Amino acid sequence: MDIKKLTIDTSRFGWDEVTSVNRVSLTPAGCAVDMGDGSERAEYVCQDYIINKLGRPHRNVSIMYTYYPKDKDWPQRISEAHADMKIDYQWDFPYDDYPIYEGGIGRDHSGEPFQQMRDIRKHGEDVVLTITIDCSLEDEYLIQIAKDMRTFGRIRLRINHECAGTWFTHNQRYTYKEIADFFVRFHNIIKEYAPNVTTVFCSGFITEEGKMEQEDDFIEAFKVADVWSGDRYMALHAAWPFEICEKDSDRCYYQSVDSMKILFRDTVARLREINGGVHKPFSASEFNIDGDVTGPVLQGQGLIAFMKYLRDEKPDWFNSMAYYQFRDRGRLGLELEDPNNSGVGIEQPVLREYKEMIKDDYFNPGIKVIEELSSNLTEGSLNKSEKMSDIRMRWGGAEDSDGLELKVRLEKEPVFFDMLLPKEMNLMISVNGRWFYKSPGVSIIDVMPAFYEEGSREVKPGEEISVLVFAPPADGENPETERSDWAENYYTVLSELPKFRIRYEANGVIEV
Repeated sequence: MDIKKLTIDTSRFGWDEVTSVNRVSLTPAGCAVDMGDGSERAEYVCQDYIINKLGRPHRNVSIMYTYYPKDKDWPQRISEAHADMKIDYQWDFPYDDYPIYEGGIGRDHSGEPFQQMRDIRKHGEDVVLTITIDCSLEDEYLIQIAKDMRTFGRIRLRINHECAGTWFTHNQRYTYKEIADFFVRFHNIIKEYAPNVTTVFCSGFITEEGKMEQEDDFIEAFKVADVWSGDRYMALHAAWPFEICEKDSDRCYYQSVDSMKILFRDTVARLREINGGVHKPFSASEFNIDGDVTGPVLQGQGLIAFMKYLRDEKPDWFNSMAYYQFRDRGRLGLELEDPNNSGVGIEQPVLREYKEMIKDDYFNPGIKVIEELSSNLTEGSLNKSEKMSDIRMRWGGAEDSDGLELKVRLEKEPVFFDMLLPKEMNLMISVNGRWFYKSPGVSIIDVMPAFYEEGSREVKPGEEISVLVFAPPADGENPETERSDWAENYYTVLSELPKFRIRYEANGVIEV
């Protein structure tokens, strides 16, 4: 039975508990939390699952692709093209073993990564596209990729990441100077053809000599990049999956929380120094502790300690961190991919700790009231308000969007809490701090998990709770319009306010 097609009696929904309505804006978090979703180590997990599992969207979701269109094996994923090739390290293939970028010259947007990008954006998150790409490509290739990005809002493009290393194909085929020159060339093309895109230069870290890794070669890339970035794990087994990690392994490492603080602090200080004091955002684009080294029970210990340090000390050198990754075939994920079924995740102990930590206000976008629509409402007055129809909604991104806040007074903890929403709209809704997604075609959602899930905030009798409503683009893309800001902002109109069915008694009680 398709419940979307049923005619449902909605007469029991209303606004009796609503006490005020405001237009509000999302503002940046003290430290944003991002999430890696899919790579050479695991498959992409849909955002419906992740948001329901963690109770909130992330600011950015990072996906990873590769683009070597001149190679003879292209466009096959390289591990599939060379399934019988004997290798003893993940990056021994002719090009990087990420899913292939299916855009570019002569391709369309029906495949990947565009389906994933749409999924991310319609769920109220922004995309970080990591792409390892052939530095010999002519401008025409890069221009087409830039055009591919134009409708995907405030996307971040991370070009040839970890470029101070030796393992990726770009480091094996090109010098550090050539990699930096390519980044600058691609950045300039992006700014001309897709100014909605933010470029990320992911290099290395400060060395014992006080300079950045490959600093002289990378200096121009540091100067033009919109965001500085570095990938660092407090513990990592670099030889996975070709080696079982034991204490005597020379291909795993770990470091203390204090040394990680110093590394990030000094790295950002050096980047600011060599860029004439300019402060740019710094993102830890891949950040985690590998359970292959610590075991699953202790995996979250260092991660949570570092996040508590960020929350308590609020250092100005750390803008965001990306947990790498949600589900993993090894032991990096919040979930372990079931070896019997790649579509099933096995929750790891770190998931519960991480889920609790990202509820903290410091890691969440702020809410600012921009217009009071109605206050001190009495029963029935909401229907009479002239401001309650055709409310304009603006979706800019996960930290800059305009939506609606309804204050709802509860007699006590509810037994039922349903919301009636405009059926045609694509909406992200927060109730009591827990987020829900509503797709087009759905009209009623049950938001009771906001009250009964482990760790949910207890509601006291007579307390007001906040219900937030935002409207990301329904298909994940910004339609091109005559507005000058169409590539960065998506506009829609909320034609009808949400209504509520809130009950405090069960319909029947089973005697036991």
